[in-house]
Amino acid sequence: MAELEKIMEELSELSVLEAADLVKMLEEKWGVSAAAAPVAVAVAGAATEEAVEEKTEFNVVIKDIGPMKIQVIKAVRQLTSLGLKDAKELAETADSNVLEGVGKTAAEEAKKLLEDAGATVELT
Repeated sequence: MAELEKIMEELSELSVLEAADLVKMLEEKWGVSAAAAPVAVAVAGAATEEAVEEKTEFNVVIKDIGPMKIQVIKAVRQLTSLGLKDAKELAETADSNVLEGVGKTAAEEAKKLLEDAGATVELT
């Protein structure tokens, strides 16, 4: 019984793509379709439900300030309430969070503003 629980735990950690690959492998090995393999279908369904959860909070991270430092610093000041010195330090520090825990729309707008200024930005 403990081995079955271990297998169940491992299967529940599969990504959607891994679950789909597992279903294909089982179909080929056993010569059945997914409809005849309810365990594989259940695993794929559980993995799909986890993947459907959409991220609601994002961090806006400057990866690289780029060649137009002044424009990026201005954009950082526009997005935050930082003074010139703090905004400059933030902009010049790679992998620094400009905004944390903001909504998707605000994060995308901030990313666009910073990228238009010349920075390389990532949403995490």
